[in-house]
Amino acid sequence: MKKTAVILCLTILISLFSGCVKQKEQAGYTLPSGTEGTDEYVPDDQLLKTCYKCVDNYRVFYEIFTGSFSDSNDDGIGDLRGIISRMDYLNDGEPDSGKSLGIEGIWLTPVFLSPSYHKYDVTDYYSVDPVFGTLNDLKELFDICHARNVKVILDLPINHTGSQCEWFRRFCEAHRSDDAGSEYYDFYTWIPEGSNAEGRVFQRIPGCSDLYECNFTGDMPELNFDSGLVRKTLLDVARFYLDLGADGFRFDAAKYIYFGDNGRSSDFWEWYLEELREIRPDIYTVAEVWDSDPVAEYYYTAANCFNFSMCQADGLIAGTARGGSIDSLTFYVQSYLDRMHRINPSAMIVPFITNHDQDRAADFLSVSDGTMQMAANLYLLGPGSPFIYYGEELGMRGSRGWADTDADRRLAMVWHDGDTVKDPEGSTYNKQIETGAVEQIRDPDSLYNYYKQLIMIRNANPEIARGVYRALSIPGSRLGGFTALWGGSAVCVLHNVTDSAITVDLTEIGLGYSVIRASAGMNGAMLDGTVLTVGARTSVVLK
Repeated sequence: MKKTAVILCLTILISLFSGCVKQKEQAGYTLPSGTEGTDEYVPDDQLLKTCYKCVDNYRVFYEIFTGSFSDSNDDGIGDLRGIISRMDYLNDGEPDSGKSLGIEGIWLTPVFLSPSYHKYDVTDYYSVDPVFGTLNDLKELFDICHARNVKVILDLPINHTGSQCEWFRRFCEAHRSDDAGSEYYDFYTWIPEGSNAEGRVFQRIPGCSDLYECNFTGDMPELNFDSGLVRKTLLDVARFYLDLGADGFRFDAAKYIYFGDNGRSSDFWEWYLEELREIRPDIYTVAEVWDSDPVAEYYYTAANCFNFSMCQADGLIAGTARGGSIDSLTFYVQSYLDRMHRINPSAMIVPFITNHDQDRAADFLSVSDGTMQMAANLYLLGPGSPFIYYGEELGMRGSRGWADTDADRRLAMVWHDGDTVKDPEGSTYNKQIETGAVEQIRDPDSLYNYYKQLIMIRNANPEIARGVYRALSIPGSRLGGFTALWGGSAVCVLHNVTDSAITVDLTEIGLGYSVIRASAGMNGAMLDGTVLTVGARTSVVLK
């Protein structure tokens, strides 16, 4: 990455991060013509009240695979106190300092008592697994994050429990004793021996001829959501953690509530989320619906969903970063937002490149050629609430390859400061990066500092995340992007994913933007009057 691009970003950001008022003055804040008196116009005092520092859900989240992040007690397993010790790395509570990554939300993979390393087979929803710490540690993490305006969401797997869960033990006992009067008799989905499984997976209840549903593994029996007791129990679990200080939840396997029935599954989530919003009106929720967009649309009536069309090696973000069509990405995003807003006016897009179930981005994108940086530009300088997978900002690697385990995608965070966290049991991947967090924090040209600057740019231009999004096509040019109007203020984000500079006259394409707010990439950008030049593999924000 060329230093000129970094210097340009930092120079602009020095002026932007002295506060919203000074930001507005130095950027030459003006309302777009004709917006006064319309729904798009927001007076100055209201604009300041709704600036990026205010509490809302248009945040950059950071997924932490809890057992792999930071170890506080030298047992090799990441834990809650390890995360607490790393808060200055993630967010130091000073948004203008530029000394931390600057994330605004944390997604913790399950922390509940469980026999596995991944904790998606929960034994007790009311206990933190001792390898991670205690409920007091979790409460302390919530409090520290809230003091720094960071939200924390818990991964809540409620489609299934673990087979060692007390609920399942009571369910099995009720069936072995043929006690249909037990309140746990129908707590899990089951069928009598010889019944039609209808494409679902069942196993025999130990000591009984009846079968229980387990579409993932036999260690993950599936709950019966037709049971009023199940629903009440799961509401009580969520209420417990909201009362403790959680800001919301990531819902695992959301489309499997009723296997193969998206209509009934989405009906459950509508009911569940309506109940949760009675407890916490500003709750942050995001559902994992790992499927096509038409399937995800079922669930947007209740919650925002991760966007799986944009992620992974063959997704829109990586494909565009490698030199694909910007228009294909931006017009897809516009279409997606328009469709979801018709379903739910408050819907957000939730983009990401990879997560704990997928090969890491640095295994199919490169820092040296700028594709890793461009991919970051394409989703962090975009709408909604993007998610960074821990270590992505360092270029960490991790691929399942020929190994039959996802542990290779969940390797230990590379700190290089004596942290004793180790790779998960069963991992075999050994092609990890040479420079960890310590080295990259010190290197102004590192990927870590690049990510930090992108988040600063995003926060200094709140229109990017929140604004009315309109894709922008430039005839005859490979430059492309979008405009965003929010609170009476408009910005334009343009991307050049090619390996050559691109020059356009803004007046010829009907754009009246006159100030470069920031640029990021392998090169810089220059505006000479109305003629804009964007360097190779570089993005620019115009005002």
